[in-house]
This record gives sequence, C-alpha cells and structure tokens, in this order.
Amino acid sequence: MAPMKAMKAMKAMKAMKAMAAMKAMKGGKVMTKGALASELAEAAELKKAEVTKLLEALAEIGTKEVKKAGKFILPGLAMIKTRRKKATKGGKRMMFGKEVKVKPQPAKTVVKAFPVAALKQAI
Repeated sequence: MAPMKAMKAMKAMKAMKAMAAMKAMKGGKVMTKGALASELAEAAELKKAEVTKLLEALAEIGTKEVKKAGKFILPGLAMIKTRRKKATKGGKRMMFGKEVKVKPQPAKTVVKAFPVAALKQAI
C-alpha cells in the first residue's frame, strides 16, 4: 500500500512541476506595438508616429517577401519561412490505444519563424 501512495505523490509532484514550468514560460506581459514604437522612438530619437509607420511598412514588406520568395530575414532577430505540408488521407488510425476516425486534410502552406543563433544563446 505504501508504494502506491509514494507513486501517486511522485506523479502529483511531477504534475505540479510541469504546471510551474508552463507558468514560467508564459512570463510577464508581452510588449504591444505601441510600447515597441515608444521604445524605438526613444532609442532613435524619432517621433512615435514615424516609428509606427516604419513598423507598418516592415510588416508589409515582410509579408510581401514571404509570399514571393518564401523567406524573410530580420537581421539579428529572426528568419521567417514558409513550409509546404502535404495532404493527409482520411481513414481510421490508432491514437493512444484507441481507433480514431480522421478526416482528410488538404495540402497547405505554413509559416514558421526561427530565431537567430545569437538570440538563442542570449536566452
């Protein structure tokens, strides 16, 4: 009986650690577009409105380049790429010991962002 209680306690502790790790990953609040514009305006000694226009232009250029070339690099920050996912057939599959009915999915293009090595090492 005692080993069962110990196993349950260990499972509960693992679950609590996982929850704490997830909470830590969420971190604080995410910087908004306005806050980013303010920080950039201070650093570059420009008006916030000008920086906001620059951010909008950067988003437009990035979108256009990803559509055209399939790749866009923000130097020193990230690389944005598109990837083609192939279609999946429908049918029945075994998932977690149960037979599940799966609907067919069409091929689609997904967008992924990869941080640069310097950013990975900094974190």
